[in-house]
Amino acid sequence: MIDKAEARDSSNDVDVRLLDTILASKSLKDDKGLETGAHSLRKNGLSVELKSTPNVRIEKKEDHPGIDVFVRDDTPLEFVHVPVIITKGGFDDVVYNDFHIGRNAHAIIVAGCGIHNDDACNAQHDGIHRFFLDEGADVQYVENHYGEGEGSGERILNPETDVHLGKGAVLRMEMVQIKGVDSTVRTTNAELDDNATLLVTEKIMTSQKQSAKTIFNVKLNGKDSKCQVTSRSYAIDDSSQKFISNIEGNAKCFAHVECDAIIRDHGKVTSEPAITANDVDANMIHEAQIGKIAGEQLVKLMTLGLSEKEAEKEIINGFLA
Repeated sequence: MIDKAEARDSSNDVDVRLLDTILASKSLKDDKGLETGAHSLRKNGLSVELKSTPNVRIEKKEDHPGIDVFVRDDTPLEFVHVPVIITKGGFDDVVYNDFHIGRNAHAIIVAGCGIHNDDACNAQHDGIHRFFLDEGADVQYVENHYGEGEGSGERILNPETDVHLGKGAVLRMEMVQIKGVDSTVRTTNAELDDNATLLVTEKIMTSQKQSAKTIFNVKLNGKDSKCQVTSRSYAIDDSSQKFISNIEGNAKCFAHVECDAIIRDHGKVTSEPAITANDVDANMIHEAQIGKIAGEQLVKLMTLGLSEKEAEKEIINGFLA
């Protein structure tokens, strides 16, 4: 069992706060965090602890920084935690994590990175994740990104995720950028086999002069494969966001891409959809909606006794929930 105070710098509460923030998820009611189950904890480029279970084996890579995670065939349900924290500036971390999910295995993988930077130099983490799901595998993947600190150095996160779904495999991805990330480029590449399903929910909040760019490249190669991407964005102050999706239907398939954004102040959001049907039975839909909070929504909540700021906060919380 991992003890938060002993495994990290016990004289510094920053570690615990970062972990509590990036490992929290409303969708994981039964998650007990790092106290149980398989996990890999990484801090400032070093592996703090690795723990395997009878159904989940975690091994350090020999050729790159990072880990290989193996989930056995027919595993009923296992939690796997792979958080990363960075607590100093002038640090550029790259990690390569591969997840190999066996036939008919069921796993919940909780990842993410928290950066605390009080320095004048930038702190950056690039997480390169690859998922290989065998036939019938079912995985929920939760990734939270968070930045904080009083330094002028930026907090930069550039995740890249490559997904390979076998026949009938299901991957649910919940990716959230909570706040405090100055710059991010988020790239997801996926290929789906017959009857495979990819469900993605992305939520990004930017403020001040922060920028975020998201790229989805999905190839629906298998018959009756399905993909749904839902993006929620909130850009305020002078921040900017860009959403790019390239979805290819190469067989009888279904794809639905939805990008909704709320802007305030001088915030900017751009959506660039591209859907390509290379098969007569490909069914593909894209929807995008960008704008400010409707005045009638604010008025409705204000008549219930909320101030304008409280009403706006309530609307944003519901939008990003």
